[in-house]
Amino acid sequence: MDIRPNHTIYVNNVNDKIKKEELKRALYALFSQFGQILDIVALKTVRMRGQAFVIFKELSAATNALRQLQGFPFYNKPMRIQYAKTDSDVISKMRGTYGDKEKKKDKKKKALEQAANANKKPAGAISTQPPPPATVQVPDNPPNYILFLNNLPEETNEMMLSMLFNQFPGFKEVRLVPGKHDISFVEFESETQAGVAKDALQGFRITATCAMKITYAKK
Repeated sequence: MDIRPNHTIYVNNVNDKIKKEELKRALYALFSQFGQILDIVALKTVRMRGQAFVIFKELSAATNALRQLQGFPFYNKPMRIQYAKTDSDVISKMRGTYGDKEKKKDKKKKALEQAANANKKPAGAISTQPPPPATVQVPDNPPNYILFLNNLPEETNEMMLSMLFNQFPGFKEVRLVPGKHDISFVEFESETQAGVAKDALQGFRITATCAMKITYAKK
């Protein structure tokens, strides 16, 4: 019997030698390119070894991830992916809109506070200026086929970065720097191909707190 499309996808045939936290981070890095992820459930119990659930906010994201990553060699084992049999608790709770409304209110309040602090206007003054953009322009070098990555989280490994970058044509290899967890080099066949990957993944968050900064490596 076919399982109907679902926000939650079930992943199995996962390499069960991977530590739980590393597995969740690697799954996040791989699947978050398709859309916002609400949660990843990976349990290390005997019954659940080698399996995980990835919960997307949008159904279309779950569908795209399932199609694109079916059979993807994840830690040297081809992933098997299908829709989960039932909606996750996270989605069920979201369907009651009260939580969403509260979140939106909080976000709006935070944005207003940030704007007020940034402009430092006297109390009561209304600013017509939008708050400054959060993204910082990364100073860059002339185009190069090698990219330089920094602001990487401590747990970054070669596998995670390879999964992110090998979706782009011309990808050759990732080179980590021994003793420095927060930087890495990624090599492509040409400057143009490196530029496409740089633009697409600029500011990508491998973890919630670390936005990756990408520049061309110095020649």
